[in-house]
Amino acid sequence: MTSDFNPLQYKALIFDVYATLIDWETGIYEGIKPLLDRVNPSLAANKKDALSAYFAVEDDLQARYPTMLYADILARAHAELATRSTNQPAPPETISASATATSVGTSASAQTDEIDESQAEHVAFGKSIPTWKPFPDTIPALAYLATRYKLVPLSNVDRESFQGTRDVLETSLPDHQFEFSAVYTAQDIGSYKPNPANFEYALKRLKEDFGVEKHEVLVVAASLTHDHVPANKLGLAGVFIDRGAISLNLDPNVATYNAKYPTLGAFADEVKKQAGAT
Repeated sequence: MTSDFNPLQYKALIFDVYATLIDWETGIYEGIKPLLDRVNPSLAANKKDALSAYFAVEDDLQARYPTMLYADILARAHAELATRSTNQPAPPETISASATATSVGTSASAQTDEIDESQAEHVAFGKSIPTWKPFPDTIPALAYLATRYKLVPLSNVDRESFQGTRDVLETSLPDHQFEFSAVYTAQDIGSYKPNPANFEYALKRLKEDFGVEKHEVLVVAASLTHDHVPANKLGLAGVFIDRGAISLNLDPNVATYNAKYPTLGAFADEVKKQAGAT
């Protein structure tokens, strides 16, 4: 952390959600493990290798289908993980077309009745996002930070999937309830991070809706590649929440940031400390 970093100079925090606030890797691993136990037990037994295999599929799909809803990316990735793990042909396009949506505005849940039994497991994985759990420090930290900043998630998910997560974060702990000021999703924008367009959209909305200027925005995220790299390109300040993810930040020099903390709770403690000193 730079010695002159002052988090109190900012008015809005742009958050990554899955990996920063939510234990994304555990949610993904628990979701793909039953499949891998059947088709590739040796891969299933190694969390790092299983996640690496999965995210190779997911990243490929996000590049190929930038407007596909994230729930549908998950469903398709689950299906392709099975075929790639067994050197089989790619799954039928119905996983990402008929059974799930390929464009903004259609949800996997709306199509569930149309899928056959062999695809149901893939779509169920796509709908699992709201079951992924927050890190223990996340909710108390957000509740405090909400007293000092506009809190704005900028997430690579669809609106329906995020709503389940939002309910958990905002209301599940009675002593730490709060509200996000706004939520911007990949579905709203039509692209996935690390596309700088996602951050440009957030900056435009923050100025229009809250009068917050770019120099008053701080990006708080656990992924250097997905969040801090595009933040660097736009000249945004950033806080790196280094939770030690095994599938992220393989190159620690890919981006710069103003400060680094091991958890969101540690960052909130620093804000509280500096606020008390003023």
